[in-house]
Amino acid sequence: MSDRNTEDIIGALYDMVQDARSMPLAADKCILERDKVLDMLDEIIAQLPGELKQSRTIVESRNELISQARREAEGILRDAQEKSKQMVTREAIYAEAKKRSEDLVGQTQNRINQLRKAGNDYMDESLRQTEEAISKALAEVRDTRMKFRSVTEAQEQRKTPNVDVEV
Repeated sequence: MSDRNTEDIIGALYDMVQDARSMPLAADKCILERDKVLDMLDEIIAQLPGELKQSRTIVESRNELISQARREAEGILRDAQEKSKQMVTREAIYAEAKKRSEDLVGQTQNRINQLRKAGNDYMDESLRQTEEAISKALAEVRDTRMKFRSVTEAQEQRKTPNVDVEV
C-alpha cells in the first residue's frame, strides 16, 4: 500500500488510460497492464473505509459538540436556578432573579440552537464533500472498469477463431 490518496490513484488511473497505446484498428480502445490497474483499484477500495471512518468521526464530533452545549446549558440553568432560590427572601429580589433566570435560559437556548445549526451545517458540508469524493471515485472506477472489460472482451474475441461449418 502506498501513501497516495484516493484522488491521486484515480488521477494515475486516468493518466494510465489516457497515455495507453491504442489498439490496432481501434482508436477508442487501448492496452493496459492488468495487474497495475487491479493493484490501483485495490488501493482505492482499501482507502474508502478510511474516508468513511473520517465521516463517522465528523458525526461523532458534531454529537459531542451538541452534548457539550447541552451540558453547558444545563449547568447554566442549574446555576441560575440556585441563584434564584437564594434570592427568595424578598419579593422584589425574587422577581429580578426569576427574570434573570429566564433571560439566561433564553440565551442558553439561543446558544444551543446556534451550536446545533453550526454543527449541522458543518456536518452537512463535510458529508457533501465526502459524498462527492466517493461518488466521483466510484464513477471513475466504474468507467475504467467498463473500458477494461471492453478491452478484455475485444482481446478474447480476437483469440477465438471464427470457423464456418457447413452442414
